[in-house]
Amino acid sequence: MILEGFSNLSDSVTLAGDMGTTPAPSSLASGTARDGAPPAPPINLQERLSVNNFLLLIKPGHLIKKKKAAPGGGHVPRGGAGQGRGFFSPRRPRRRREMAAGAGLLRALGLAALLLPAVPRGPPGAAERRCFCQVTGHIDDCTCDVETIDAFNNYKLFPRLNELLESDYFRYYKVNLKKPCPFWNDNSHCGIRDCAVKPCPTDEVPDGIRSASYKYSEEAHNRAEECEEANRLGAVDESLSKETQRAMLQWTRHDDSSDSFCEADDIHSPDAEYVDLLLNPERYTGYKGPDAWKIWNSIYEENCFKPQNVKRPLAPGRGDDGGHMFYKWLKGVCIEKRAFYKLISGLHASINIHLSARYLLQDTWSEKKWGPNVTEFQQRFDEVLTRGEGPRRLKNLYFLYLIELRALSKVLPFFERPGFQLYTGNKSRDAEIKNLLLEILHLAKSFPLHFDENSFFAGNKKEAAKLKEEFRLHFKNITRIMDCVGCFKCRLWGKLQTQGLGTVLKILFSENLIGKIPESGPSYGFQLTRQEIVALFNAFGRVSTSVRELENFRNILRNMQ
Repeated sequence: MILEGFSNLSDSVTLAGDMGTTPAPSSLASGTARDGAPPAPPINLQERLSVNNFLLLIKPGHLIKKKKAAPGGGHVPRGGAGQGRGFFSPRRPRRRREMAAGAGLLRALGLAALLLPAVPRGPPGAAERRCFCQVTGHIDDCTCDVETIDAFNNYKLFPRLNELLESDYFRYYKVNLKKPCPFWNDNSHCGIRDCAVKPCPTDEVPDGIRSASYKYSEEAHNRAEECEEANRLGAVDESLSKETQRAMLQWTRHDDSSDSFCEADDIHSPDAEYVDLLLNPERYTGYKGPDAWKIWNSIYEENCFKPQNVKRPLAPGRGDDGGHMFYKWLKGVCIEKRAFYKLISGLHASINIHLSARYLLQDTWSEKKWGPNVTEFQQRFDEVLTRGEGPRRLKNLYFLYLIELRALSKVLPFFERPGFQLYTGNKSRDAEIKNLLLEILHLAKSFPLHFDENSFFAGNKKEAAKLKEEFRLHFKNITRIMDCVGCFKCRLWGKLQTQGLGTVLKILFSENLIGKIPESGPSYGFQLTRQEIVALFNAFGRVSTSVRELENFRNILRNMQ
């Protein structure tokens, strides 16, 4: 998607924007985001040593020529006395360009050597252990373990889910990328070409999706009756006073919004456009620096229930205690607040895995090459480079996976109804996709070690209701922050994934309504819009892909020193 983040201490100037890295103070630090240049290919440790050796072998005299001394010690310009020409004389343009290029190369190579993190060396397999040694076994606040999730996701669920998300129903998502940021006035946008989003021409979107038709569903036969019933129930008794009528309308609006965890886009707005997610994939865009840091800092500092006096691990300023105070606070809070932080951290980790897995490795006039950047992955998750934070972030990814998987298992009755269809206009294909969807949901339900959400909002009903409302509003605020992201592609995937996670929370906290869904006919109590359905499965697809990519990075690092 989305925002760069999770930098480590040795690379703070190039990857500012993470859970806690000082934003870059100079244009040098965020040059990629400002001048539009493509990110440099990854440089491994051997190449870094070669750069250092090259710098030692170059003699200053090879690139910098000393100026002539005049009699008496004064400086004589190259053009002769009185001509006023400096060292780079117009008479020697070729030599001047060569010298400038050589000096520029020296500065670039020197800078690269200084900015590259000193990745610790060790025996084969050491690199893998530094990222994954703690990413194993039991997951906190759950009964599940990492190995069970890996086997279930990578070999059972991921292939089917990937096929589902390539279908027409799930590849088109309507989004408004032009909404202004509601929190600060900086509406600057990223100028990098990879930040751009290409919307779909209207005629490329299937008719069934554009018309929101239910032609082939049983629900179509009940649509008129449903609308009539809704109008009857929503009507206001004219005999009531105007004050009472207004109060009842306010209660109705509250009931309609009380289960929403997202600030959803108005899909009827003229600024809302369909986007083909397959043609606008989530990957590294080069968007980073202070703007990206500001987004994540706002999310963590203002919306994760954390007191201001508790410093996040690796956050700038006020010293660094290795995260001791933060994790002491996190361990002592209620499970709901702890889960909230872990969900956001897990989402952040998932995003950074996508950026590392689909990195711009080569950019020439003839082609672009995207692939895994191991150095980028290590900068974000290596235990040494992140002072122990990287493995914790990966563990939070697995926590997020369990929460979203649990929601899929719970929402099965909504999709199982004979009248529900994933309508695009292609009747036979729509039936195939629904069967595939139900296969995935039944597979999710068969998972043996589901997260138990019954521990959420238990105890005193009044306090639980208050906490649930705080939980909902905090997350809804995060979905609004996505409209402040300057990179349009990052904004697209940020809005989709937060809406998907918000739909997960809506499902988990609507258990009573889902339990009352009739086997046939319309569902009056619990509803999901097409936007929520597309976001739900694509968001889980992103998390599932991250778990699958971890296996790839594990295999690569296993063979590294």
